[in-house]
Amino acid sequence: MLKMATIGKDVSKSDSAKMHTFDMKKLGSECSYDLISIPKEELDATVKKLIAEYDAFNVTIPYKLDVIPYLREIVGDAKTFGAVNLVIDRVGYNTDGAGFMLMLEIAGIDAAGKKVLVLGAGGAGRSVIKKLIDAGADVCTYDLNRQNAEEVRREFGGVTVLSEVVPADYFMIINVTGVGMHKTEGVSPVGADVLARCERAVDLIYIPRKSEFLRIAESLGKPILNGEGMLFYQAYYGDCIVLGKQPNAAEAAKLFEEYKQVYKD
Repeated sequence: MLKMATIGKDVSKSDSAKMHTFDMKKLGSECSYDLISIPKEELDATVKKLIAEYDAFNVTIPYKLDVIPYLREIVGDAKTFGAVNLVIDRVGYNTDGAGFMLMLEIAGIDAAGKKVLVLGAGGAGRSVIKKLIDAGADVCTYDLNRQNAEEVRREFGGVTVLSEVVPADYFMIINVTGVGMHKTEGVSPVGADVLARCERAVDLIYIPRKSEFLRIAESLGKPILNGEGMLFYQAYYGDCIVLGKQPNAAEAAKLFEEYKQVYKD
């Protein structure tokens, strides 16, 4: 049985364990899966322990960049984004971008040639921004830490860095900040004045299922989408890497539908 885990600042409410054990069983394997919440000062000892004792572990907010110095190599999208969400044998991978784009595809959302605002340019934000640029979107981004956004612009190009968020016409606004979960539950990173001018709203938060950001957007008649699909698809892609299996988008979509039937709210 494979020994796996997710680490983050607070993963107490994460669905990762359910998703990975479900996926692994469907893909013909078994795993034990731990959720490990760690403060920053314990990151060093925890990562070293995981590398020594676990077959693979996932990384979430806010450690997707912090884990890199512990690795011997980063590959694929992890190298492109400079952020890691999966570690196997001290090699870092990133499946966030693939999971995000499949979520949009299955939801019938095509951002090509359209103006998109991404709120947050940290670990997951970098992945989302790069994939949207590659898909032909006109991407704007805002981060409270402007340096994050400037680094993304410098590395990837094709993105407009905003000094503030004001109402403007956007095809889609995507919240990648984490504002709206845990201690900020019930808070939205932007208000109704901004959301009123977009066509649709996407929040990578999935607990709560409907963040304040999405609640406001829905009250304004906008189509909304939370991040549960992205989480499931990036988990699926990651599990395929762990098992050395070629991922398949149709299989991923089918498994997500089965998963939702098993774990109905």
